[in-house]
Amino acid sequence: MVNLLRQTGAALRMVLVATVVLGLVYPFAVWGVSRLPGLHGPAEGSLLPEGGGSSLIGIDPVPTDPGSDPYFHTRPSASAADVLGPGEPSTSGGSNQGGFSGKLLDQVRQRRAAIAAREGVAPAAVPADAVTASASGVDPDISPAYADLQINRIARVTGLPAEQVRGLVAEATDGRVLGFLGEPAVNVTRLNLAIAAARTGTGG
Repeated sequence: MVNLLRQTGAALRMVLVATVVLGLVYPFAVWGVSRLPGLHGPAEGSLLPEGGGSSLIGIDPVPTDPGSDPYFHTRPSASAADVLGPGEPSTSGGSNQGGFSGKLLDQVRQRRAAIAAREGVAPAAVPADAVTASASGVDPDISPAYADLQINRIARVTGLPAEQVRGLVAEATDGRVLGFLGEPAVNVTRLNLAIAAARTGTGG
């Protein structure tokens, strides 16, 4: 009986300690760390102002008039009904097609031709990330080369000076992580919001 009481007491003390540490101390510690400068935004989902969504999620915009397309476009999505999109944002994933897939190569050719026609350039000028789907299908980032390809169209359709559009692209460009990891990337979600703000005169 003494042993039973001792073991029961030890078990209750463990439950109490675990409840305090794991149920109170640890969550408050994590919350406290998330308040540190530079971590607050990511901890809250990297939400953009005025209902702009999250800068971590890229949804390819659909122009009302494809002939007057005022949007920068993301990479293609494997969930799209056609080769360029838009994709289905509720479905995240890649195509799982390899480099020897005839279907993938055909999609790349179609995408290159469509983008070249949209931007008024030669097919050879279309960068690789413009014609290949990302692993998630909702990647908000494109290469600076793909963003640069779209600047003239955006300037023409929106009426904004090309240099102003180029400046907004630069502001939406994130450099290499720690200065040497990965490649610079342009966040299309942030960029399209900045273009819309510049068009309405609400931009900084």
